[in-house]
Amino acid sequence: MAELSPLMQQYIEIKNQHKDEILFYRIGDFYEMFFDDALTVSKELDLTLTGKQCGLEERAPMCGVPFHSYENYVARLIAKGYKVAICEQMEDPAKAKGLVKRDIIRVVTPGTVIESSMLQDDRNNYIASIYLKGKKAGLCFADVSTGTAHITELSADKIASAVITELCRYHPSEVLMNPGLLDCREVTAYIKKSLTCSVELIEDERYAPGLVSTALEGQFGRSWAQATGIAEDGLVRFAMAALLEYLHDTQIKGVERLKTVITYNKAQFMWLSSVTRANLELTETLRGREKRGTLLWVLDKTRTSMGKRLLRGWIEQPLLSSTLINRRLNAVESLVKQTMVRGDLIDELGYVADMERLMTRTVYGSATPKEIYTLAQTCDRLPSLRKQAESCGCPELAELAARIDPLEDIKARIFAAVDPEAPSTLKDGGVIAKGYHAEVDELRSIRDNTKGVLAQLEARLRQETGIPKLKIAYNHVYGYYIEVSNSYKSMVPETYIRKQTLTTGERYITQELKELESKILGAHERLITLEHRLFDELLESISAQLDRIQRTANAVAQLDVLTALAQVAAENNYCRPIVDDGDELTITEGRHPVVEQMLKGSLFVPNDTTLNCTTDRCLIITGPNMAGKSTYMRQNALIALMAQIGSFVPASSCHVGVVDAIFTRIGASDDLSAGQSTFMVEMTEVADILKNATPKSLVVLDEIGRGTSTFDGMSIARAVVEHITDPAKGLGCKTLFATHYHELTELEGALDGVKNYNIAVKKRGEDITFLRRIIRGPADDSYGIEVAKLAGLPGSVTRRAHEVLRTLEATAPKNKVEQMDFDALQEYNSPAVPSEMMEKLEALDVETLTPIEALNFLYELKKTLKGSLNG
Repeated sequence: MAELSPLMQQYIEIKNQHKDEILFYRIGDFYEMFFDDALTVSKELDLTLTGKQCGLEERAPMCGVPFHSYENYVARLIAKGYKVAICEQMEDPAKAKGLVKRDIIRVVTPGTVIESSMLQDDRNNYIASIYLKGKKAGLCFADVSTGTAHITELSADKIASAVITELCRYHPSEVLMNPGLLDCREVTAYIKKSLTCSVELIEDERYAPGLVSTALEGQFGRSWAQATGIAEDGLVRFAMAALLEYLHDTQIKGVERLKTVITYNKAQFMWLSSVTRANLELTETLRGREKRGTLLWVLDKTRTSMGKRLLRGWIEQPLLSSTLINRRLNAVESLVKQTMVRGDLIDELGYVADMERLMTRTVYGSATPKEIYTLAQTCDRLPSLRKQAESCGCPELAELAARIDPLEDIKARIFAAVDPEAPSTLKDGGVIAKGYHAEVDELRSIRDNTKGVLAQLEARLRQETGIPKLKIAYNHVYGYYIEVSNSYKSMVPETYIRKQTLTTGERYITQELKELESKILGAHERLITLEHRLFDELLESISAQLDRIQRTANAVAQLDVLTALAQVAAENNYCRPIVDDGDELTITEGRHPVVEQMLKGSLFVPNDTTLNCTTDRCLIITGPNMAGKSTYMRQNALIALMAQIGSFVPASSCHVGVVDAIFTRIGASDDLSAGQSTFMVEMTEVADILKNATPKSLVVLDEIGRGTSTFDGMSIARAVVEHITDPAKGLGCKTLFATHYHELTELEGALDGVKNYNIAVKKRGEDITFLRRIIRGPADDSYGIEVAKLAGLPGSVTRRAHEVLRTLEATAPKNKVEQMDFDALQEYNSPAVPSEMMEKLEALDVETLTPIEALNFLYELKKTLKGSLNG
């Protein structure tokens, strides 16, 4: 029976240890894939499928990619949901005795990518680790490429909703979960439906307390709890330990880079559901899922990759502390006022490299000479950045400047060690600067002077032999040799050793030439080896300063974001909002930050807003479609959010009492994949708002109840308004409520805090003009036919519609809805539930109930209820 060749045996042994990954197996200048991996990769990447003799009767399916450009192929596989194990040659094939040793150096997964070519500069790439137990959860979101982890401990009756909120906030590309999370169908459904990520189930055994302590102690030291803020008795420790072990399994080295751990809780940041984030188009548009047309697009004037990621994080996580918000606003205001300093900062920041991700590659040992030299050039800019920030005279900016370490020692060492013209790779040398190391200079002199030495030898040999066309040459097969044409063969000395016969002449070697060759070629090999060692030592010395460099990178990123916000404020005529802990949202001449930029060259009509939790609790906004109701409501939500990230806002004046959450229900959409109609989706979203909003929240509702009959829809809309605006029995929070149910305008005067507003419209005959101005009072008409005409409905259709409308208005009975006396409607009271039933329900443990037990229990309840009613 045929046996596999030694190479294939080695491949199979390694592949068996990584059955779930695509194995990139290094052979020479290529990464090769065999058997099923080859079939998969050739199909996914459209590569040519070939075969290789493997010792069996049939050739093994094979495809490959060049090792120097493998990142592009790995990135495409990762994007398709695969994991890739990189198997490298662990010794020089030229020096290997027998089969070259190979081993896995890294497993690339969606959440562990560190290569700049595979990452987006302006967004973090998070891997999430979740440990769920009962109504509590420990969460860890880590960006391996920057070495930063965010951790939080959750405890809630609706734990699934709380976990989903955090997943929505960080949007991880990979999720690690404990088996307990599988029972939480709401979370797993959200991950499957809404997150484009891979999922890894971690076995219960990996969460053993002893293993957890060992993992945390190995990463953060014995006092890991104090160093990280991880509670010794909490669930975060399980999530963090599982993440660390997963990284050790996949990354092999460099895991020590994960040092920055940031603890946060829900009391620090505004609650923004996935629906709200989508409706407000904070970082991507609803339709095209692109950056242009979003709040991030408007505010992103940052100059560094670190700043771009931080700005996105600020937008995703608005602050709840008015003190911290005002500290940011102080810094922005100082930079707005000091135009020259701001301009200088913007210029300097443009030369700053991505220090966070560059340090990760340094710790992993994969940073290139050019990248390290770029780090030194960045360090060269730090003193100037620090000086300019200090010159603003702003305490907040001075504090930030103090955290920028000039890193003079690191800069000096890199400039001394790395040649400014160093290539991108170490392969051919030329990395170490002249004068840094004496042996490098000596070996380089021997190598670089080869031509001169050989020219001298060639001239001497010509003179000694009398052969005028004798020449010394080189190739990879024979090394250095002496070539003599056939015309002069008779003049060749006997000491010359024939090496090769050509049709045009002969090639020879001499003892002297062999010794010279050994000296020349040995110098090159020794030089390459020495440069590798010196560069690795340089990377280790830089890695040892990781904490200093990370602190500086964080400070520079914050300075970049604050400068960007100041630049946007100056360019777009934004004002500084007053932010406090009151309940007021008062905006004078507010504008939509995104629409205003999209309409460059056109006039945007500003509007005022007065909202609070007493006299102006709920604004009911009426008016025709397309008039600007949705734009108006969104702009108020965005202005509040902008203020709470520390940004100036598009208004002439603004007062924001911190809101703990923004809830939106805007637009209509079916979720057919989940079997939900437009109305079902709408009601589900409204239900979430009513359950989760607090008196300090801002609620934006647009056209509630449109997806059902008029009476049902209006009844639901009215009940929702009553619940939201009632501080005693409902929420009592600030609300913007747009509706076409004009009957709801009667609520002003009937309910405290309800005020009517409408979009002003100018009508001439059957034509209308939207004035885009919000004014007090209810709308006098819906202008549906006029809007249909604006939308392009044929004139014959709109004229006929007017005829039908006039007929209906003249002949139809008055709308029954208008005849309703809502004040006479009594609150609905359900029949009293027997106390016996209540006792049974309270004693029931739903989570442990089997299906048959549930049916029996339901039958007993029905009998009890029937007996009570008959009695």
